[in-house]
Amino acid sequence: MLIGYARVSSDDQTNAAQLAELKKAGCKRIFEEKVSGRSKERPELHRCLDRLDEGDTLIVWRLDRLGRSLSDLLEIVTDLQHRKIAFVSLKEKFDTSNASGRSIFHVFASLAQFERELIRERTMAGLAAAKARGRLGGRTPKLGDADAVEIRALWAKNELSKDRIGNMFGVSKSTVDRIVRPARRDKEKALVAALPPNAKAKRAQGSGKV
Repeated sequence: MLIGYARVSSDDQTNAAQLAELKKAGCKRIFEEKVSGRSKERPELHRCLDRLDEGDTLIVWRLDRLGRSLSDLLEIVTDLQHRKIAFVSLKEKFDTSNASGRSIFHVFASLAQFERELIRERTMAGLAAAKARGRLGGRTPKLGDADAVEIRALWAKNELSKDRIGNMFGVSKSTVDRIVRPARRDKEKALVAALPPNAKAKRAQGSGKV
């Protein structure tokens, strides 16, 4: 059976385009999800994966509709392969039921492994530098300004979780959160500053500030 999975990442988006393409591809059943790609809670995806049986084919409109990241995508597709379930992405013309699709999948797996090695090397280099400065464990050394700028830029792309960014820089999720939080406050201040005077007054009254 051909089974489809569609996901949008915000309330102002619609699954209509995805649903049309999935139906055109012959999907007999389609699971719809409306949740951010960063969220680990994707109930419809779990229902979809549980519904699939050996010999079925899971179809998505685009690869990023299925996985939050490359590693997440590979984990799901690898599990499907073990269960003898094919996977098709319409946009990229990716199909694991044929040799070409399986070859591309192996390339993705190699890239994911390369990414993991880079993260590991960077983490080890950070630990070695901390050890050279006489810091063994304890509080994480302060990141430089360039690191903070890079972290904010990565977070702004809306592609990586705070955990993943933290691993890349050898810091905790809370450290990443402290770095990106001021950027959010500045953005909110800029939005408030752009409001007309009457709107600012209403906002102040609503917050209890007069």
